[in-house]
Amino acid sequence: MGEHIHEPRPHDQRPQPARRDRLIQEHVHDPYKRAAKLSDPTVCPQCGAVYHHGRWSWGLPAVDAAKELCQACHRVNDRYPAGTVTLSGGFLGSHRDEILAAVHHQERLEKDEHPLHRIIGIEHRDGDMVVTTTDVHLPRRIGEALHHAYAGDLDLHYDKDAYYVRVAWRRD
Repeated sequence: MGEHIHEPRPHDQRPQPARRDRLIQEHVHDPYKRAAKLSDPTVCPQCGAVYHHGRWSWGLPAVDAAKELCQACHRVNDRYPAGTVTLSGGFLGSHRDEILAAVHHQERLEKDEHPLHRIIGIEHRDGDMVVTTTDVHLPRRIGEALHHAYAGDLDLHYDKDAYYVRVAWRRD
């Protein structure tokens, strides 16, 4: 007895173009982004962020929550930033504390809603201030806030091949 496989006939007999969406390529590669979803719920043992319903947030973890380091803590531990903000110019020198407070304020606003968006470090180099971050959104937010508050020159550069942004703000 031979096998008979019934193949349904499509209603539309016109030739269909080849599908090219079978393997979706990630446009920008982030080495810290997980390929698989985490157990739900999961808590980061370092910062306390909770992964629940597919996203990280702040809150109390369930008693039985799995423990896994979040991407932001991973980046902080490795000191591997996703963004850099370079602040420079004479205005920075005479308003350093005020600008530093504005930088920290923007981090608090962003981090309240997005626990993975944090400052890794702030360094002072040859009169400049260099802020490194765990994501690409916080640097833009810092740069735009300083530009809005103090004017000056703002330059944003997103690396098209990597998960990285460079922001430069300068006021003489």
